[in-house]
Amino acid sequence: MTAFGPTPFGLTTEQQAFAAQVRGHAVELRPVADGGQPGRVNRELLRAMGHLGLLARLFPSAALPGAAAGQPSREAPALDLCLLRESLATECTEAETALALQGLGSYPVLQSGSDEQVRRWLPAVASGAAVAAFALSEPGAGSDAAALELTAEPDGNGWRLTGTKTWISNAPEADFYTVFARTTPGERARGVSAFLVPAERPGLSGEHLDMVSPHPIGTLTFDGVPVHREELLGEADRGFVVAMRTLDKFRPSVGAFAVGMAQAALEAACEYAASRTAFGGPLKDQQAVAHLLAEMATRTEAARLLVYSAAAAIDRGATGIAGRSAMAKLFATETAQFVVDAAVQIHGARALQRGHPLEHLYREVRAPRIYEGASEIQRTIIARQLFK
Repeated sequence: MTAFGPTPFGLTTEQQAFAAQVRGHAVELRPVADGGQPGRVNRELLRAMGHLGLLARLFPSAALPGAAAGQPSREAPALDLCLLRESLATECTEAETALALQGLGSYPVLQSGSDEQVRRWLPAVASGAAVAAFALSEPGAGSDAAALELTAEPDGNGWRLTGTKTWISNAPEADFYTVFARTTPGERARGVSAFLVPAERPGLSGEHLDMVSPHPIGTLTFDGVPVHREELLGEADRGFVVAMRTLDKFRPSVGAFAVGMAQAALEAACEYAASRTAFGGPLKDQQAVAHLLAEMATRTEAARLLVYSAAAAIDRGATGIAGRSAMAKLFATETAQFVVDAAVQIHGARALQRGHPLEHLYREVRAPRIYEGASEIQRTIIARQLFK
């Protein structure tokens, strides 16, 4: 691996070997990813990832077939999740995104679902047979997620959901949705509940959105969709905690996704600068290019260390997690934007040609600065932590 690669700092020999193994799997998955339709769920890719055991890494334990009776479900350690996402992203961003979306949609079930919900859905997610989705954002509730308006009206032994969700990854093709709805009007975060909603439920429809990046994403319309009391995740009016717990776990790993993209762009730029001749010698001997590569490498390594540090802090149960996670996501996603853009600049026009790996990364790298808390929101979180 050129340009340093994943730092050994803080990683065991086993973790380094795991990262290398996952990156190797990502190379194997590249043709399967290329065979998918942009903007649609690639079920063949999910099945291949399930076969390789990658999706099972999201929740090792009772979530999987063959686990001992009574064994509690576990989340993947935050650092393992980061190593998974970084290693996949370096070689195959589609595989990384597929894994991340499976985790995002299913972690509320793992964390707050009943034993029956866990047994029904999580083995299917781990095998790639079921597609999960996390349905929080709405047309008027993006960064201000507590402002959501999708209503859950009491109806016998359950509720009926009415409203719209948008920017929902894997919608409308998922097999089940973790849906956040308002059960108590006027209470913002204190009046939100979480539900597990199977996709075949009457009154639930949706459509795809055509985005710059090739992710599967869409809107969902709820027209009096019935949900039963046993489909409540956690407690009524405590669903915002369910959402934030999942997002807090995944925030550093968004940074890991960004680090993987930055690493891929850095490696491509180094390889090109060494082989491309201009002005009588290789580009790498031009001081302007060499210094730019040095800046790209330094920022990528700094981002990686921030991500690993935040993940390790989560796994230790340390204090100040919100600020550390926000720093990791902020710095890593902003760094990836810079590194990918710089790699494009070094390559010139060829990197803008449709189908070039950097053209792909250039479209992929923009979204992480917005989703799961935009950069501005991360700065707000960090600033608040400074004065706690």
